[in-house]
Amino acid sequence: MVKYNIDRTFEALADPTRRAILAQLATGEASVSELAEPFAMSLPAVSKHLKILEQAGLLERRRDGRTLYCRLEPTPLNDVSEWIARQRAFWEGSLDSLARYLAVDAQAGDIRDD
Repeated sequence: MVKYNIDRTFEALADPTRRAILAQLATGEASVSELAEPFAMSLPAVSKHLKILEQAGLLERRRDGRTLYCRLEPTPLNDVSEWIARQRAFWEGSLDSLARYLAVDAQAGDIRDD
């Protein structure tokens, strides 16, 4: 059962900056300033990206004194992975069925040509 809105998850993953932030968080918790360090953008701009990730359920924030820390919440990624697996199974089954149909049709055409 999908717990999170996968549209929001895909929206969050659509941006390369947000994907890079998630890759950083995959190695462990980080402060907002640590997350902002690799990017040539202001802290408010990074905060906007973090807000989108948080709204998608991909990130959790906690405060320790004046420092704000973020950590990855992978559950929405699991939901998207399950959705992709279902789509893959459907399309692979459909394409396998089409291939069988075309193979049978081609054999029937070979028989008729004789």
